[in-house]
Amino acid sequence: MKTLKTIQMALLAVLISTANLAWAQQPLQYFRPYDQRGVNVYETSKIDTVAYDGLRVKIGANFTQGFQSLKHSNSVNNLYNLDSGFPLAQANLNIDVQIVDGVRVSLVSYMASHHHNEFWVKGGYLQIDKVGFLNSEALNKIWTNLTMKVGHMEINYGDAHFRRSDGGNTLYNPFIENNIIDAFTTEIGAELYWQKEGALAMFGMTNGEIQGSVAGGGKRAPSIYAKIGYDKPFGENNRVRITGSFLTKSSSLNGTLYGGDRTGSNYQFVMEPVNATVTANAFSGRFNPNFKDNVTSFMINPFLKLSGLEVFGTYEIMKGQNAVENGEVTYLPSAGDATVFSKLDDRKFTQVAADVLYRFGAKEQYYVGARYNKVNGTQVFGQATNTATAGGINQGTRADVSVDRTAFAAGWFVTKNILVKGEYVTQKYNDFPTGNILNEGKFDGFVLQGSIAF
Repeated sequence: MKTLKTIQMALLAVLISTANLAWAQQPLQYFRPYDQRGVNVYETSKIDTVAYDGLRVKIGANFTQGFQSLKHSNSVNNLYNLDSGFPLAQANLNIDVQIVDGVRVSLVSYMASHHHNEFWVKGGYLQIDKVGFLNSEALNKIWTNLTMKVGHMEINYGDAHFRRSDGGNTLYNPFIENNIIDAFTTEIGAELYWQKEGALAMFGMTNGEIQGSVAGGGKRAPSIYAKIGYDKPFGENNRVRITGSFLTKSSSLNGTLYGGDRTGSNYQFVMEPVNATVTANAFSGRFNPNFKDNVTSFMINPFLKLSGLEVFGTYEIMKGQNAVENGEVTYLPSAGDATVFSKLDDRKFTQVAADVLYRFGAKEQYYVGARYNKVNGTQVFGQATNTATAGGINQGTRADVSVDRTAFAAGWFVTKNILVKGEYVTQKYNDFPTGNILNEGKFDGFVLQGSIAF
């Protein structure tokens, strides 16, 4: 009898869990799906397609497993011993809640990634598309074309971040990896959107850093950014979109616009030293211009879809410095005056990228495509920031460098929740200083990935 009762209780628990899961997976308002329906979705629209009928909770996840066969080389031959194999799988946990009509909460956590193997919260935000809870007809009318996002969130600078891989979430990206200079970070702040008949305008302000802090004595300033654009479908399966984005930040202790990813690259250990580890060398194949103190950036993103043909581009110019170049770090010897460094001119970088895809099949479940991506600008090498020893601060030397990548990809949405994709990639590093690990650097080969999202 005791065994029978145990079985009955287990069956009841399964039934309750199944019922809860069915309730939890109901559609949400103003929401970007994590599956194939979310491909080529940028900002959520103001079209209300889901009737509100009470609190809804959606539990979702993203899983990605890859297979990598890459080889690399440089002038020094001090690189990690690469072989073909399976990189660490990555996974995200997504919790989305419809609180009231037009108000939604999103929380994303990394369950496993290349940079943080432990459970790690990406961020969470509140999105407000309706203000009926304020009981004001005037505000309801004003809010018809407005959206507000508040929280610790992925900032909406540029459009490339909508197509990038993010930990276990790789289904939106038709290729394996993100742009060489990867504009992505999460910060604490708010964004206000206005949308009408395809026109888009957005203004945002955040704390300017990936973490919150109440510590004094630091030179901090907010990130201020904006976007304007136009996004309009035409014909049966055609669409045109173009946006321009701007971001500026005058000072920061640790600015991360180009280093805010906490998950890591999808090219593992390429161009890394012999003693590389998964967590310490997680961003292989990317390039960080190291604008940790101040930065000003502009990005233009055109997107064109003509039936199955799809083109997406990035043109970005950026300038900035880190604190050592900016003269904010001083060396104070045990006796005598502090050594003060002069402020140097801003360094500059330019990035161009172009994706060309062709999607086909009854549900556009297949695609082939090519990508070209190049960055060039002035990087700083040989900096030191040890304030405890004489000569421990060094502003480094500067050199003009470039990195270029060509990739060819193909993919198959087995279902709307399952994507299998593969890529051949070649990437070259040009004009890096002699002795640097990237001097005459190159990697190439194949990467395959399976991605699940729901």
